[in-house]
Amino acid sequence: MSDKPLSDEPLRTDAVTLERRIAARPETVFSFFTDREKWLSWMGRDGEFSFEPGGAYRTNVSGEHVAEGRFVEIDPPKRLVFTWGWAGGGMSVPPGSTTVEITLEPVADGTLLRLVHRDLPSPESCAAHREGWLHYVDRLATLAAGGDPGPDDWM
Repeated sequence: MSDKPLSDEPLRTDAVTLERRIAARPETVFSFFTDREKWLSWMGRDGEFSFEPGGAYRTNVSGEHVAEGRFVEIDPPKRLVFTWGWAGGGMSVPPGSTTVEITLEPVADGTLLRLVHRDLPSPESCAAHREGWLHYVDRLATLAAGGDPGPDDWM
């Protein structure tokens, strides 16, 4: 697994870019982004999701932080794009002000997941969101591969 920036995209101070190899088929990994129970198994304690382009979501990520946004594009099992922000303006990222793009590529040992979170307001926000995405993508990778990540220690 790798969390280094992608070589084909320049390093940015307003975006988080990471990739992970996951020992599961793209269809399996994709389902963790489009099924409420599966989403909440890797990130969040509760939430409401309308998994369709233009559909809204709201999820209590850690007990204190509620993320909100809309699904922009859903292309199973290859690509998912959604807006992202924090209810109440937490971390200076209001709902809908940033965009997360997930792409899934089949590879010999499963799936290469690429995540790009764009339009973050500051280097500090990038650092905080990078830490969060690394934490949650690790949990997703473990679950999609059939493992148990244990309780989320961020809750």
